[in-house]
Amino acid sequence: MAVPQGTKESFQALARSQLPRLLALARRLTRDDAEDLVQEALLRGYRSYAGLKDAQAGGPWLRAILVNTHRDRMRKRARSAEEIPVADCEEFSLYRTIAEEDPFPYSDTVHLDFLHTFAKEDVRHVLLRLPEIYRVPLVLCHMEGFATKEIARLCGVPLGTVLARLHRGRKAFEREMWAYAEETGMLKRGGRDER
Repeated sequence: MAVPQGTKESFQALARSQLPRLLALARRLTRDDAEDLVQEALLRGYRSYAGLKDAQAGGPWLRAILVNTHRDRMRKRARSAEEIPVADCEEFSLYRTIAEEDPFPYSDTVHLDFLHTFAKEDVRHVLLRLPEIYRVPLVLCHMEGFATKEIARLCGVPLGTVLARLHRGRKAFEREMWAYAEETGMLKRGGRDER
């Protein structure tokens, strides 16, 4: 039997079905308080659930609420955003660094071998090292599949700002991947399989 749209039970069913994805998104967006972020987003969603017209749009609707909740928290924490100087981001090239350092000397696919050393948890650690100003657009674009115009709307910034943050975020992510690989000894051991 189908649960009528707009009821407490239908919201609970929606929340249960979306909880793993919401929690995964929250963990990518924030360092330590992912569960609190999801809880606050679900509370906001419950309060406005009666206004949801299309039950099929429930998942994206809850994810948008989660992103908005995170954005509101960021605004409350600090009015000035932490930015990485452009020169720090632009000067580093992961592709060039891997070619010069040659961490896998007998490999014909050294760049792919480097990327394959990263497990999901390693990627999460690298993401969390980035300032939120860059991490949020990267996660929304590359992991959640939001269009840049939608990211601009969700983050409350102009489209050009999102594009700049995505570019700088990618460069910062590359730099942090290399630093993480060096710090954890991934390059000395030849990759993930020997950890």
